[in-house]
Amino acid sequence: MGEPCGAPLAPAPQHEPAAAPSLPLFPDPERLDADLLAFLKQASDQLCRWWGDSSQRSPLPLLSVLPEVAPAADGLDPLALLDDLQLVMDGAFNPVHPGSMAHLDPPPLTASVAADLICAGLNNNLLAEELSPSLSRLERILCAWMAERLGLGAQAGGVAASGGSLSNLMALVVARQQRQLLGAQEALVFCSADAHVSIAKALAVMGLPPSALRPVAVDGGGCLQVDQLAAQLDAASAAGQPVLAVVATAGTTVRGAIDPLGPIAALCRARQIWLHVDGAIGAVFGLSSQHAALVQGLGRADSLTVNPQKLLGITKTSSLLLLRQPDALASCFATGLPYMEPSWAEAHGGECGLQGTRPAEVLKLWLGLRQLGLNGIDQVLSGAIERRQQLQTLLEPLPLELRSGPLHLLAFTPRHLSAPEAENWSQQTRHRLLERQLMLSRPLYQGRHHLKAVLGNPHTGVAQLEAVADVVAASLPAPQSLR
Repeated sequence: MGEPCGAPLAPAPQHEPAAAPSLPLFPDPERLDADLLAFLKQASDQLCRWWGDSSQRSPLPLLSVLPEVAPAADGLDPLALLDDLQLVMDGAFNPVHPGSMAHLDPPPLTASVAADLICAGLNNNLLAEELSPSLSRLERILCAWMAERLGLGAQAGGVAASGGSLSNLMALVVARQQRQLLGAQEALVFCSADAHVSIAKALAVMGLPPSALRPVAVDGGGCLQVDQLAAQLDAASAAGQPVLAVVATAGTTVRGAIDPLGPIAALCRARQIWLHVDGAIGAVFGLSSQHAALVQGLGRADSLTVNPQKLLGITKTSSLLLLRQPDALASCFATGLPYMEPSWAEAHGGECGLQGTRPAEVLKLWLGLRQLGLNGIDQVLSGAIERRQQLQTLLEPLPLELRSGPLHLLAFTPRHLSAPEAENWSQQTRHRLLERQLMLSRPLYQGRHHLKAVLGNPHTGVAQLEAVADVVAASLPAPQSLR
């Protein structure tokens, strides 16, 4: 298969095949292997150097690079392996750069990186407790702590998943089972018109038709309108159509809006409807006593998706599905593992979700949170919000439509341009920003292209924010040319 991106490929280095690799293929269980230790240290040094000169490179590399893919007849020696790694690193997106403001991909927490290495080295499998005796328990306890901290109650818990899309899918599968709607093709799911695309994907995987997803209009701040939701629920009831779930969003993808969680929860509770909150972006604010009011009502959900990777810097992937009644996971997904010893708790990890084999991703979340502490979490969240407020203040005098919520995302587009003109403006302005090593994304929102800044990068400072404002100001048409 060819390279899917349009960027040119850098040539791959040519290696002479080694007679035999000097690096051991597997760790030695009998001794400390000096060659392996040296190799891992060299790889670590290489990564630290890549971090250390990140500000000298663009956030988005100019070349898409690709090493030789197929293995040679003989394996490569350690230096050749590190050369191949360096080539991939040279062509990688650079989230550590202060100008990296495009996506929900902050720099990684250093302790989380270390835990990721240990996770790979332990190679435990959270499929079953015998394969990960301590880590299975750690996952259960950490999910329970996270769920209680976010307000779901002392009996709450959950499971780690490879991304928010899978967490959302599992939540809706559980909701369908709890609502006894398996096989009901007429079942409906209501969500904000700005909800994440993973909700539509989940319904497709569940075998439901596209008409099962019922978007609800948002207000001027991008929040789901509760009166519109109530009216649509009334119409579904009158038509005899069952409701599988309502999905509220705590942090929409483009502007970071937060749906009115409390009123939505009250509406769902009165009608006995499952409420899932997609908090992949915003739920982490509930961990902070300083910022929990931004997501007030989060704890009234039946299920909740939270992605610590999107702001706290936990290395990918790090997503959790949390439930008020976590035993619903096993009752939905458990099929039995007759080839394993019985679980020491309620169920094996492989029976608490769609994934069977799972790495111990909880390790990097646990160690990263231990490194931050509650005060560190407060500081990360506060810094992100402050940077959004600073950039918003810089852009407010300009003739822009600003789209934001209370979190750390800010999208904008010129007020007086048509949709095609806004598309051209966004392309040209993004290119000018990249020339200054400033990377913003270019989402299509409500029919018009915007530029979007995600201010979760702790290295982004006033200089970068002012530079963004300068480039944007210079990109706008002169006042007399505006219609």
